[in-house]
Amino acid sequence: MNLQRQANIEHHRRVTRRHFLRDCTTGLGAAWLATQGGPAFGAGATRDLSRPLAPMQPHFAPKAKRVIFLHMAGAPSHLELFDYKPELAKFDGKECPLRFLEGKNFPFIQGVPKLMGHRFPFQQHGATGAWLTDRLPHFARVVDDVCFVKSMHTDQFNHAPAQLAMHTGYSTLGFPSMGSWVTYGLGSTNENLPGFIVLLSGGKTPDSGKSAWGSGFLPSVYQGVQCRSKGEPVLYLGNPDGVSRDLRRLSLDALNDINRRAHEDAGDPETLTRIAQYETAFNMQVSASEAFDISKEPDDVRAAYGVKPGEESFANNCLLARRLAERGVRYIQLFHWGWDSHGANEKEALEIGFKGQCTDVDQPMTALLTDLKQRGLLEDTLIVWGGEFGRTPMQENRGGTTMRWTGRDHNPGAFTVWLAGGGVKPGTVGETDELGYEAVVDKVSVHDLKATMLHLLGFDHRRLTFPFQGLDQRVTNVTKPSRVVKQIVA
Repeated sequence: MNLQRQANIEHHRRVTRRHFLRDCTTGLGAAWLATQGGPAFGAGATRDLSRPLAPMQPHFAPKAKRVIFLHMAGAPSHLELFDYKPELAKFDGKECPLRFLEGKNFPFIQGVPKLMGHRFPFQQHGATGAWLTDRLPHFARVVDDVCFVKSMHTDQFNHAPAQLAMHTGYSTLGFPSMGSWVTYGLGSTNENLPGFIVLLSGGKTPDSGKSAWGSGFLPSVYQGVQCRSKGEPVLYLGNPDGVSRDLRRLSLDALNDINRRAHEDAGDPETLTRIAQYETAFNMQVSASEAFDISKEPDDVRAAYGVKPGEESFANNCLLARRLAERGVRYIQLFHWGWDSHGANEKEALEIGFKGQCTDVDQPMTALLTDLKQRGLLEDTLIVWGGEFGRTPMQENRGGTTMRWTGRDHNPGAFTVWLAGGGVKPGTVGETDELGYEAVVDKVSVHDLKATMLHLLGFDHRRLTFPFQGLDQRVTNVTKPSRVVKQIVA
């Protein structure tokens, strides 16, 4: 009786919903499988499910082959960095007009705050005459390679949903990140490393957490792999004591054989994804350690970035980003936390914490641009720099009172993002109003930014889709209007 009962349990365990979908006469099984491994772009492309990161062709000839996205988590103040507003200085310390407050949502501002001029001097630089704060002296040397988009805006005014909107197109959880979409569409030229790698600095994970680099409803092989710039790049990368590489290979071969049989039985493409992930992990034992070893870089290169050996730093991560770009990683995402300059304490004060953040990123991001350009990589590497929203032209008055330290509250109406390389036209796109409060000329949404990034990578954003919940989903959000910003494209 026990054997009979066990046999029945095993039979019902194996006859899953996928068996029904596969075998039923209505053809639902074929339809379901088509959504998992069929055309990626609606253009008849085919995908080898056993090699999910194999290189794929985009819709048209790309200008960029890879992306390095430098996200400044916490939202840096565009009014202290890039968006010079001499009119704002005239009203410094005066009460904000009510027309700027009516119908607005602020996390902390209450009552009638006072307007606040720039905290640091601005100067023009380069042949383009770009306005730039004195807090970024290194970056001033490379402004002629950069396109400043000063008319960015979003519909989210809190960090986590705004970060999700920036990277996934949606302010809620469960949607794939931009890096996942790019690796899904293009694959990777180095299958010994993940196609999408994430590096963190600043001492804290972004408010949106790992969902900012998650794969959502796409196969999990396309999610970002968080690596470390200190210690082993990936935990447990080495073999345990007593386990040789040959033994690991034999074990993995046996596990892959079990997974292949499971795929033959149930037809779940995620099983093939699992095999591919195991193989990538095995190859990373050699490739990742070499790729993340910045000690192999010449002294002058490390000095140019300002690397900090043995530490987790933005400088180290910028150098790693260049090394990963050289090795064919398709999408490299850097998060640098600490830009939430409310003025509630010294770390959040524009005159203290903000200055420190500028120092942390100025030299490394300049070195990254310069290094890529010298190596001939900038022309097909798209670099994007920015936060999730901007800051207010009013000084924050938390609780309706004057605060000891100076800071600005969240502002979804205007912020600046800059791009370089990968088919980007240097210069300036868009304008804000006289106070830097709202984008008013050539407004660019976070969805427009993603559409433009995909265009530079060779994709029509409307055709890079994946069927989910009855819709052909896309990273530019099926419910929001979006366009390619032609002024950005060279």
